[in-house]
Amino acid sequence: MSPVTAYDPAVETLIKDLQTQGKGRLIEPIDRISEILFGLFMVLTFTGTLGVATAGRDDVRLMLAAAIGCNIAWGFVDGVMYVLRTLVSRAREATFARAVRAASQPELAHRLIASQVGPIAAGLDAPGLERVRQWIVDQPPPLAGRVSMKWQDLRGAVGIFLLVFASTFPPVLPFIFIADLALAMRVSAAIAITMLFLCGYGWGRYGGLSPWRAGLVMVLLGVAVEAIVIALGG
Repeated sequence: MSPVTAYDPAVETLIKDLQTQGKGRLIEPIDRISEILFGLFMVLTFTGTLGVATAGRDDVRLMLAAAIGCNIAWGFVDGVMYVLRTLVSRAREATFARAVRAASQPELAHRLIASQVGPIAAGLDAPGLERVRQWIVDQPPPLAGRVSMKWQDLRGAVGIFLLVFASTFPPVLPFIFIADLALAMRVSAAIAITMLFLCGYGWGRYGGLSPWRAGLVMVLLGVAVEAIVIALGG
């Protein structure tokens, strides 16, 4: 089957996506927001259990130490899982590329590509799939059974850790600088709601949804999730 020379937007988009896999952003926007939300929920689990009538300064200090220590631990865990997930994804991509190259007939490779691409494959005809196959075949062959960690994987893991760790501080800073516990809790709650809204707003923009509506939904969902977590003793 001869290669396609005419410009096909769907094919060009797919090849561009394949070319940029593993490049560009270390952490995708949806993952960045998810890590911030995770760290925020963990902090709220501690700040939400303080009682205005019974808590003293010792309780506040204990809460701060526990919240910071918890997010340090989970930031480290998330960083390690990011590296492992990246290595598995890279191995899967290499297996896919080897399978396309080893296909005995172009039609078999087309089916592999369509299954990898997903619903967008419906917009690709046989010549378009063949062009993608030829592009994959022209790339340097991946080494069988060998997946190595890259410097950018460690940078991504550090980024994940910093996102979770940094999300600890906005809700807990009022407890450090405001002596009145009731006022500190109100300010902390306001900051948490603002962070929830901004995360939802960012998700809405990224997903092509209404940012304001997504922000409001995230606030409601975040409050509900946190209430359930606290009720379950999280």
